[in-house]
Amino acid sequence: MLMFEIPFGTTDWDSVERTEHPGETGKAFWRTRTFNNIRVRMVEYTPGYLADHWCQKGHILLVLEGALSTELADGTTVELKQGQSYQVADNTLGHRSRTDVGAKLFIVD
Repeated sequence: MLMFEIPFGTTDWDSVERTEHPGETGKAFWRTRTFNNIRVRMVEYTPGYLADHWCQKGHILLVLEGALSTELADGTTVELKQGQSYQVADNTLGHRSRTDVGAKLFIVD
């Protein structure tokens, strides 16, 4: 991740437009800011959410609330709870998210 030409700033996430993204089951709600080549998101998954795709994009992801199961293309499942994070590079290992109880995430990609 190369960060360039981003002046100091703050974000009031409640004032950022919320967009809806349906999953295979449940919904994801994103609040997104973009800084040149970097996307920063506050994401909420409803209880029962399952992503509708396998993602190849790299992320740094922090669970702020709830719990998240991340399924990996190699068959592994990683369980994260509040205060835990993961990081993965682009095109490294396909992954998709699911949550039984819902989750609030901070994601940089």
